[in-house]
Amino acid sequence: MVIWANFIITITQMLQMVLQLYFWIVIVAAIMSWIEPNPYNPIVRAIYSVTEPVFDWVRGHMPVVLGGIDFSPMVVIFAIYFLQAFLIPTVRQIALGGLN
Repeated sequence: MVIWANFIITITQMLQMVLQLYFWIVIVAAIMSWIEPNPYNPIVRAIYSVTEPVFDWVRGHMPVVLGGIDFSPMVVIFAIYFLQAFLIPTVRQIALGGLN
């Protein structure tokens, strides 16, 4: 049981790091949308290839474009925050044996 709990805790820590990295990638993508960088730059293409599928999914499921402003990065940031603040700690508590 201890091995399983340590495995779950390690997975949640790795997920926390991935979500934090993706948070900053979303911020950079939102800022890049304001300045319109060179679309042929490999870094710009990589950032867009990582964020645009998620933004498109959000746009397809929610009305997030209001007055020409796209709020899909904000929705993604809220989802990341929810996962970091609620879901990950809940899974860690379950792995440790519930509420002690």
